[in-house]
Amino acid sequence: MTGSRSGRRLTPLIATAAAGFLLFLGACTNGHASATRTSGRPAAGPTPSLPAANPLVGPDLQGDPIVSVVRRVAPAVVNVTSSTLSEGAFGQVQPGKGVGTGFVIRSDGIIVTNFHVVEGALKLKVTLPPPDGRSFDARVINGDSDHDVAVLKVAAGGLPTVPLGDSSKVALGERVIALGYALALPGGPTVTSGIISSLARTVQVQDPSEGLTRTLEDALQTDAAINPGNSGGPLVDLAGNVVGINTAGNTGAENIGFAIAIDAAKPIIQQGIAHPNSPAAYLGVSTQTVDAGFAAQFGLPVDHGAYVVGLAPGGPAEKAGIQTGDVIVSLGGTAIETDDQLREAILRHKPGDQVTVTVVRSNGTRSTVTVTLDVRPVGP
Repeated sequence: MTGSRSGRRLTPLIATAAAGFLLFLGACTNGHASATRTSGRPAAGPTPSLPAANPLVGPDLQGDPIVSVVRRVAPAVVNVTSSTLSEGAFGQVQPGKGVGTGFVIRSDGIIVTNFHVVEGALKLKVTLPPPDGRSFDARVINGDSDHDVAVLKVAAGGLPTVPLGDSSKVALGERVIALGYALALPGGPTVTSGIISSLARTVQVQDPSEGLTRTLEDALQTDAAINPGNSGGPLVDLAGNVVGINTAGNTGAENIGFAIAIDAAKPIIQQGIAHPNSPAAYLGVSTQTVDAGFAAQFGLPVDHGAYVVGLAPGGPAEKAGIQTGDVIVSLGGTAIETDDQLREAILRHKPGDQVTVTVVRSNGTRSTVTVTLDVRPVGP
């Protein structure tokens, strides 16, 4: 996908194309959660005896793989707080705060999170979990709204880190652990565990501010609970490697959550490290990979390429004459087989570059247009 989001703070909704139910992007927008406590007290009387705990049979907690992984990973899972301004019901400007999660991948202060966690933020603060508890101002050095990935930098050294894994090797049914600051509760990150329920899911993200549908492809589906505030946290395997970025949970059904496959995020991370704050090229389309099944379902004349789901109004693609329903099969002389290949081809160019784009129209005709790439917004 190669669209963009506006700078306004959004609360996007997500829906899967097949199921049609709504999902939330898991950034929490307040700083606390509430619980109900009973107020009655029992009458005084003899203290009842309670059964003694059974001794632990088998491996102790030191040998529990989840406990072992959490102890290694949790110190690198950070709370990300964003300060924003929003328009109130009567037009007044009022301050706001968003809370999400990130994880440190380099000891010199490189942090990965979701783009929607930092989108529209005037100020960002990153806080390490206890017992460290240090806080740092953060800045965005790269971001991709379509893939919902942002890379942050803080001025610090010697930070705990978590390694990036290989999401292409994740197996169906594999045990995974999700960490994040669920519901913005104080203290360290919340830990949930589960399995990989499905691979290569396509999750469509609807942006109400622009009317575009953005598609997260190759998302990992898990039954590990993902709640508001978990957004941007790591989904790790039992070796402690990050295989996904927690992104969406289902408000209407239990045990359904989605994570961005880490392999899809790696080019964005690498670009941010190599060229921090360098403007990225922007085409202004929302696309989805075309394969044989997709082509057969929608009667397309080709079985490969990037299907144009939507266009940013006034964006480079729309200005050049690209239409919704076109299939992009080439950009700048590079053959396009998938949505990810389109994104990678665009990243090889700079804003202002003129590139030729070949599309196949719904009637089977090919058309080649010249597009002047624009600058992609990257957040604060």
